[in-house]
Amino acid sequence: MAGERIPVIGTKVTFGRNSENTVVIPSLSVSRFHAEIVLDDTQGYVLRDCGSSNGTLVNGEEVDTRLLAPGDTITIGDQEFGFEVADAMETIMALSLPRSLTHGEDEAAKGPVLRVTIAGGGPVGLSLALLLERFLGAQVAITVYDGRWRKQGRTIVWKDASQGNVRRQQVVTVQSRQYLSLPAEAQARLFDPDHYTEMWPSGPDSIGDHHPRNMRIAYIEDRLLEVANEKRDRIRLVPARFSADEQQDALTGQHVLAICDGGRSHTRETFAAKFGKADESIYSLDDRHLQDVVLGLRVKSRLSDPMAVLLTVGQNRFLLNSLRGEGFLNMRLTDAEAAEVVGIDPVRRVFEECIASRPCVMGRDEHGDFHCSTHSTLFLPAMIRSSSLWKRVGEGLRLFGVEPEDLSAVTSFRLDMVQRPRFTAELLPPTANTPGTYGFLLGDAANAIHFWPGRGLNSGLASAISLARSLNAAWNGKPFRDADFLRHEAAMSMLQYRHKSRAWKAMVTTDDQGVTWAIKDIIAHGIDGIADEPDREADTATLLERLRGIRARLAKRMPGLPDDEAILERLGTLENRTLRMLVLSGAWDTLTMGGEEVDIDIFYGQDSAAAAAAVEALEPAAAH
Repeated sequence: MAGERIPVIGTKVTFGRNSENTVVIPSLSVSRFHAEIVLDDTQGYVLRDCGSSNGTLVNGEEVDTRLLAPGDTITIGDQEFGFEVADAMETIMALSLPRSLTHGEDEAAKGPVLRVTIAGGGPVGLSLALLLERFLGAQVAITVYDGRWRKQGRTIVWKDASQGNVRRQQVVTVQSRQYLSLPAEAQARLFDPDHYTEMWPSGPDSIGDHHPRNMRIAYIEDRLLEVANEKRDRIRLVPARFSADEQQDALTGQHVLAICDGGRSHTRETFAAKFGKADESIYSLDDRHLQDVVLGLRVKSRLSDPMAVLLTVGQNRFLLNSLRGEGFLNMRLTDAEAAEVVGIDPVRRVFEECIASRPCVMGRDEHGDFHCSTHSTLFLPAMIRSSSLWKRVGEGLRLFGVEPEDLSAVTSFRLDMVQRPRFTAELLPPTANTPGTYGFLLGDAANAIHFWPGRGLNSGLASAISLARSLNAAWNGKPFRDADFLRHEAAMSMLQYRHKSRAWKAMVTTDDQGVTWAIKDIIAHGIDGIADEPDREADTATLLERLRGIRARLAKRMPGLPDDEAILERLGTLENRTLRMLVLSGAWDTLTMGGEEVDIDIFYGQDSAAAAAAVEALEPAAAH
């Protein structure tokens, strides 16, 4: 296309990825029908953007329509075109080189450009993009797709609930082993002292004296997207869901497809044959694939962080992860309770499983009901005064010092695991005209981890860090080979083994006879399977002794833990059967939760030194 003149007198010229366009641009950053130039009899030649995902620029300014003048430069995706007058004919000249290669000889001399597409722009996808930009600079061109985004001027932002995207307000615990490996500018943007707390003590996954940090997922997403918006020359953000089927031709020009679009990834399923069939039998009991259903309660707790940690670790029914008391109280449900998690449409008088299957977030409305704004349903258990599930929700609120009015929303999610045979695959082999495309499963698309130890985000960030370091080490402009990703594949296998083995221990327990039970079934037995009235005094003593032992282990790492009197006051708020259920649920298996962690750095010696330097530079900003 370079040097080609395309006449536009008396005709319309269209640009886009679809083969029906006058000018076909096979790039993932270009929409199927991206833009057009038409002759206006009164004005002249007018450029129009056809509602493209990534925008059209004239002389560096994004436009919807623009009357063109000779000398104007039009940018569509990674292509530049010059509008000029030649031989009394106005034409378009394709310059054909990506902008990243037209910024001067110095940048072009740095080497060939690695072309990366990322499906999914959550924390894992954005972290990968920012790490690659930090490592490779002008040698990388990254396109990130996410259908939960929208354009706001030239900036990409997250859609809100009115636009079909309910933001994730859950609080997650990010380990220092992961956050200290992010680019320094991302760390500086994330760690505003008003937006994180160090609720949990340092542990095996902590680096030095850097504690785990509690942050809202939505806040992490906002800050990382904010930084990515500032890297437009190397990171292109496309507010649309990546479709492997629609963009198959354009994908042939990419070196990397990173699949980061969640546990239900459509992209992963498109390439399922390449990555192999997942095995669920290893996470089954009695030939039944084990699955937990969790009710997420958005609350404001009035307990101190040390008390909340102690009560959380001391049983397996509830987990509170909060930021200054505000967060989600996650309640593990029995199968019978899970069947009650339904909404009802009060107008049509029909049941709707939106909260159980989408899942949706039901916020409390002005009438005190929990309402799904997407499906116009109400949370049924909260409307039925005799609902056994809602009574047990109230017990959890009392345990964690949450007043009824401080419960503001409910949601739910299903948690299960499978064993994946591989995380790296050659999707398209290299040819005379294409570079070959490698695919990678990252984040929940690779390892959907059970929430109980709160490992999902940390595993995802670790996978992004590993892949970024492997690509940085392997890229030399030549087609990739399986051997280039031995370290990454080994790291992913270790992450799967460590986190899923730990997660499995949070889903099951073994009795004195060596029989393995699902913890949710133990809880169900405590609720409905004991005919005799529970012995409150004995159960209280058992729980107190258990919490004393946990307190003794945590005391050196967490000041302010409650004394016996404060613990007994909390336990005194609960009904007899709730105390019995907490006793039977058991405490966290801290021997399994603790121990050696997966250290990605052991695979990347040289890269680890660079990461350490970045940590040192950030220390004053991160020490709040």
